[in-house]
This record gives sequence, structure tokens and C-alpha cells, in this order.
Amino acid sequence: MLMINEANFNAEVKESSIPVIIDYYADWCGPCKMIAPVFESLSKKMTDVKFAKLNVDENTQLAHDQGVLGIPCMIVYRGGEEVDRIVGYQPEDQLKAKIEKALAK
Repeated sequence: MLMINEANFNAEVKESSIPVIIDYYADWCGPCKMIAPVFESLSKKMTDVKFAKLNVDENTQLAHDQGVLGIPCMIVYRGGEEVDRIVGYQPEDQLKAKIEKALAK
């Protein structure tokens, strides 16, 4: 899984030619641990989207700059711009539907 940080955010997200979804998480966060296998599963099924993770404890300024106030928070970017955000645990089918809806905007 691609890990996003302050050094590669612009190249991997802002300059990406395909949509990107980042899971903003922390190692101590229970719901983040619950959604991790769901996110991983979708990353293998939705190959037209770049799936990535960002540890908010290791990248506090970047998480702050993106307006992440609660985790888990998944932000969908297209053309380097945020098109939607999904906060909290979601079952796989619901998360997939929300990502597809965000990308259809």
C-alpha cells in the first residue's frame, strides 16, 4: 500500500493522472484498524483508483492542512482536488458505493 507523507503528497496526489483515495489513520485508532482490511480489499478490486494511507501522527501538518478532524477519514481526490470525504467505519459495499459516487461527481 502506498504511504503518503509530506514529501510525496504533491507528486502522488496533486499531480496524479488518476483519482486517489487516502485513508487518514492512526495506529492507536480502533475504527481505523477495522476499516484497514476493507480499504485493502477495495484497493485490489478498484484498479482505476490509487489507494493510499497517511498516518496522521507522523504527518500532523499535512492532516491539518487537509482539514482532517476525525479518523478514520478517507478523502477522494480527482485532478489533485478533493471531491469527497468519508468519515468513520464503512462496510465494504457501502464504502465502494461512496467512492464510486464521489468519482461520478
